[in-house]
Amino acid sequence: MRRTTLAALCLAATTAVGLTGCLPGQDKADSKPEPFAGLTGGEIADRAVEATTAASSLRVTGDVPDDETGGTIHLDMALNKRNECASTMRMGEGKADLIKTGDTIYMRYDEAFLRAQSEGEAEADVDAVVDMLAGKWTKTSATGEDAKDIASFCDLDTMLGGAEDVNSDAARGKTTTVDGTPAIILREKDGKDRYTVYVATKGKPYLLRVDSTSAGDRGTLTFSDYDEPVPAQKPSGEILDIDKLG
Repeated sequence: MRRTTLAALCLAATTAVGLTGCLPGQDKADSKPEPFAGLTGGEIADRAVEATTAASSLRVTGDVPDDETGGTIHLDMALNKRNECASTMRMGEGKADLIKTGDTIYMRYDEAFLRAQSEGEAEADVDAVVDMLAGKWTKTSATGEDAKDIASFCDLDTMLGGAEDVNSDAARGKTTTVDGTPAIILREKDGKDRYTVYVATKGKPYLLRVDSTSAGDRGTLTFSDYDEPVPAQKPSGEILDIDKLG
């Protein structure tokens, strides 16, 4: 799936990942029909792209490298084609929650996240931000200039942008399961990049998991909850209006 954008070798910004490669191999069960019989790895990739991009919603979870800190970002995000999302992101010891519903973005940060993002600023200023925001829900207009990047992060079409531009010679691998769902493995190499991709063999051929096995850029994304409702609801309790605070 050359150019399949995987919301998470993307995390702070969407990242495109492909499916090309050339590792042979195929699991054959004596009494079970062969999944995707007669199809090449590239043709299976085409079907996976078509099914995945047609989904009205999905959930992506996993760990991806954080280029800025050299650490790892842990993501759990559900989003749909109505630009709604509900997400939790962990970076180091810190955590941030994000909900977008309608034209409003809600965010909540813990103290560790705020301090990490404010590194290098005056201690008094950081303490003031922590005192005001830590553990509290905030809201801002999704149409505001400062919120556009966050709003696009909740756009499923943006996350999967470019996925239709498929030019794959992915190689078929063995059959396996991903969280109980039967799957076939496709292996890809694109220059120095290496990926292992898992495609469902039961039901629609959705993407189930993508592993980046490239040296220095390892990460895993798991895709699930296709066409399920996204739990994007206005938080209860007190909410700070960032737009009014300026």
